[in-house]
Amino acid sequence: MEGKTAQLRLKIQEGTYDGSGLKFAIVVPRFNSAVTERLLEGAIDCLIRHNVREEDITIVRVPGSMEVIFVLNHLINFHSDKFDAIIVLGAVIQGETYHFNIVANEIGKAVAHFNSVSKIPITFGVLTTETVEQALNRAGIKSGNKGFEAALAALEMANLKRVLDSSKSSVIK
Repeated sequence: MEGKTAQLRLKIQEGTYDGSGLKFAIVVPRFNSAVTERLLEGAIDCLIRHNVREEDITIVRVPGSMEVIFVLNHLINFHSDKFDAIIVLGAVIQGETYHFNIVANEIGKAVAHFNSVSKIPITFGVLTTETVEQALNRAGIKSGNKGFEAALAALEMANLKRVLDSSKSSVIK
């Protein structure tokens, strides 16, 4: 389909992965730190590999995934002009109680909500797994690093926002 769409005269708006001049906040819980630290390392690695300077990365640590919600609210209401995107990381691992379901649902709903009202994109790098082993695998041991992937999405979305902002009148005609 790519070849066919390239032949058409469609207006395609998309972001790139160049982080030059972009600033990011990464919100990461300390809970399940064996996993979240690997996610954080992956996110930072991605940003630096894509030309984001270390001084343009702000890490906000919180106790657990539910506290991420407060920080997101604070960042988008009082500091959204300081960042081009926010990356949310975390690991919610199934336990013996219903607590997993509540935390997993609420953090997902919160990120979706704040994404709908924020002036900057927020990407979701929160793992919801049945076991610690599954979480570690998704944090870089086996199947890629979801922190890296969330940072890559943040790069693309921050650049897409710039494209959309610079062509507000020509995006939809």
